[in-house]
Amino acid sequence: MSLERSDVEKIAHLARLAIDREVIPQYARDLSNILGLVEQMNGVETGDIKPLAHPLDAVQRLRADRVTETDERDRFQSIAPAVEAHLYLVPKVIE
Repeated sequence: MSLERSDVEKIAHLARLAIDREVIPQYARDLSNILGLVEQMNGVETGDIKPLAHPLDAVQRLRADRVTETDERDRFQSIAPAVEAHLYLVPKVIE
C-alpha cells in the first residue's frame, strides 16, 4: 500500500501533528513501508500456531512452601499499646 502526500497530511491532521511540508515525502515512504510490512505479516498462515502468554517457554522457579520463621505474635503484642483478642487496637483517625 502506497500513501500519497494527501494521505499523510490527513493522518497528521487527525493525529493533531504539525509536520514540515519538506518531510512529508519521507513520512509517506516510511508509513508505506510499515503498512507493507503489516500486509506481509497478515499473509503468514498462523492457523496451526498455539497462542502463547510469553514468547519464551520459561517456568517460574518457586520456593518450597514451608514455615521459616517462628511465631512471635505474643512477644510483639506484649509491647503494643493496646491489644484485644489478638488484634492490635489503634486510635480512630476518621470522624
